[in-house]
Amino acid sequence: MRINEIFYSLQGEGRFTGVPAVFVRLSGCNLRCPFCDTDFTSYNEMSEEDIVRSVSDYPARHIVITGGEPTLQLTASLIVKLHAAGFFVQIETNGTHTVPEGIDWITCSPKAGGRVVLTKVNEVKMLYQGEGTDLSAAEAIEADEYRLQPLDTGDADENKEITNATIKYILDNPKWKLSLQTHKILNVR
Repeated sequence: MRINEIFYSLQGEGRFTGVPAVFVRLSGCNLRCPFCDTDFTSYNEMSEEDIVRSVSDYPARHIVITGGEPTLQLTASLIVKLHAAGFFVQIETNGTHTVPEGIDWITCSPKAGGRVVLTKVNEVKMLYQGEGTDLSAAEAIEADEYRLQPLDTGDADENKEITNATIKYILDNPKWKLSLQTHKILNVR
C-alpha cells in the first residue's frame, strides 16, 4: 500500500475528538478539493504486515485510516489484521467508493464533485462554508450522527464568519452537531 504517513496524535474532529489515535494516511485521492492539506505525491510502499507492526509501536488502540481517499487502497485483509492486533478501526472517507467489511466506525465527508455511493454510515461530517453550502449529499446518507465543520480558509476573519454561520445553521437545524478541527486549535498534529 502507498502510505503517505503514519503518526500518533489526538483525533481532532468528529465523534472521537480528543481520543488518542494512530493515523494511517494513505496516499492518493479521486477528488481534488482546493482546501485539501494533504500531499498526495509522496508515499512509502508498505505491506499490510509492515503497517500493523508500525501502528503497534504506539500505546493507543484506535486507528484512523484516512487519506487522500483511503478506499482506493484499503483492504478487508488489513482490517482483519488490525482487529487481530486489538485495534478499533475508524475510516474517514469521501464516500465515493464502498468500504471494506469490518470497519468499526465510518465517517463520511462528502465533497463537491464526488458522487457518494455510501447510504449508511456512523457519522456524516460536512464542511460548511456558509449560506449556500449544499448539504444534499449528506442529507441523503443515513447516519447515527451528523456534524458540520466550519471550512478553514486560512483567513482568520473569513474563518470567524464561517464559524458563526455554522453555529447559526446548527441552532436552526438541531439534527447537526458542531465539529471543530481541535488539532488546529491546540496546534497538535
